[in-house]
Amino acid sequence: MSDVQDSIRQQVESNPVLLYMKGSPQFPQCGFSMRAAQALAGCGVEFSYVNVLEDEGIRQGIKDYGNWPTIPQLYVNGELLGGCDIIMEMYESGDLQKAVTEAAGSEASQSD
Repeated sequence: MSDVQDSIRQQVESNPVLLYMKGSPQFPQCGFSMRAAQALAGCGVEFSYVNVLEDEGIRQGIKDYGNWPTIPQLYVNGELLGGCDIIMEMYESGDLQKAVTEAAGSEASQSD
C-alpha cells in the first residue's frame, strides 16, 4: 500500500496541474471526469492526468491519499482542490482559471 501512496505523492508533486480521472481527456469514461477535463481545457493551460481505470491500486489509493471519496480529483501545486462539483464551481467563478494559470506559470518560470 505504501508503494501506491509513494507513487501518487510523486505524481502529485511533479505535476503542477494533475487530474485523476476515469479515462483520458480525449476519451473520458464517465460524465464527471468529462466535465472536469473540459473545465480544465477551457482554462487554456496544459494539465496532466492519470487514468485511474488503468491501475486499481491508484484508483483506490487516490481516494485514501486525498481523503476524498470520489473521482475525478484535481490537484494544483500538490494541493487537492476537489472533485467535479468543486471544479465546476471554481470554473464558473473564474477561480479555477486563476489557480491553474498560476500553477502553470510557476512551472514555466522554474524551467527557464
